[in-house]
Amino acid sequence: MNTYSIQEINDVLHGEIVGTTSCKITAPEQLEAATETEISFIGNKKYEKFWENSKACVAVVNQDISIEPGENRAFIKVKNADLAMSQVLELFAPAPPVFSVDIHPTAVIDKSATIGNGTRIGAGSYIGPNVVLAENVTIYPNVTILDECTIGKNTTIWSGTVIRERCHIGAYCILHPNCTIGADGFGFRPCPEKGLVKIPQIGNVIIGNNVEIGANSCVDRGKFSSTIVGDGCKIDNLVQIGHNSKLGKFCIMAGNSGLAGSVTLGNGVIVGGSASIKDHLTIGDGAIVGAGSGVAADVEAGKVVLGYPAVDAREALKQWAILKRLVKDSK
Repeated sequence: MNTYSIQEINDVLHGEIVGTTSCKITAPEQLEAATETEISFIGNKKYEKFWENSKACVAVVNQDISIEPGENRAFIKVKNADLAMSQVLELFAPAPPVFSVDIHPTAVIDKSATIGNGTRIGAGSYIGPNVVLAENVTIYPNVTILDECTIGKNTTIWSGTVIRERCHIGAYCILHPNCTIGADGFGFRPCPEKGLVKIPQIGNVIIGNNVEIGANSCVDRGKFSSTIVGDGCKIDNLVQIGHNSKLGKFCIMAGNSGLAGSVTLGNGVIVGGSASIKDHLTIGDGAIVGAGSGVAADVEAGKVVLGYPAVDAREALKQWAILKRLVKDSK
């Protein structure tokens, strides 16, 4: 287990040390649960009140902190405590699972596949015909990558993930366990003779660079062309992205949210947890969709919407306040 002095940690953070402590720091932990040898952080002034009762010897804090650390305790002041804490977590992060050999003998790799230097493939994985894996790709056990897919360099694919035929994943991506890339889009049409007729989904999925997709999330292939997830997007667990949707750069989708088919998200769009967006809508650059909202109309760039159906967030809050008063007055 790694241990660090406060100075060694600050050498990474380049902050300002306030106070002193002789403790060696053994781990990061949240304020309420930290012990005397652990480091925590205060990313918002509203959490300052928890410091007095915390046992943490050090906290990473914002520069506007209004309390003192106390005896044998210290703060490391930085511009952004949340970002700095990510660096601290990297210091203490355990090593990833070990590969005893780069390519496990039980992996099935088609002879036409191209495997880049430094790529590792775990037990029970399947690499199909004409797949191209760039250098330093990490594929954990029981991953399936079907025909003609490409995976960019330094991408990590965790166990249980399925990448269906002709899909393309960029570099430096992380696909968490059991996510599915390129399953058929949900396309059916009623037919008097046959009931529901399946519409073939002959497109694919294109995922940019530095994209992270959470466990059990699904990105469906396009009906005609491609479903696209732009560079830097971060997709949480249990997210559904429908066929032919297009996400710009650096979008965020929180858990249980979903896009129906042919939705377009601009750059930097944030979709809150359990929010749903109707098909063929456009959400403009920098817009925010509040958690649990149902979006049934286009959203302008930079706008914040909330509610079901989603409206301007300020309007939604007013409506809720009025409804609350009406209910109270009716009692």
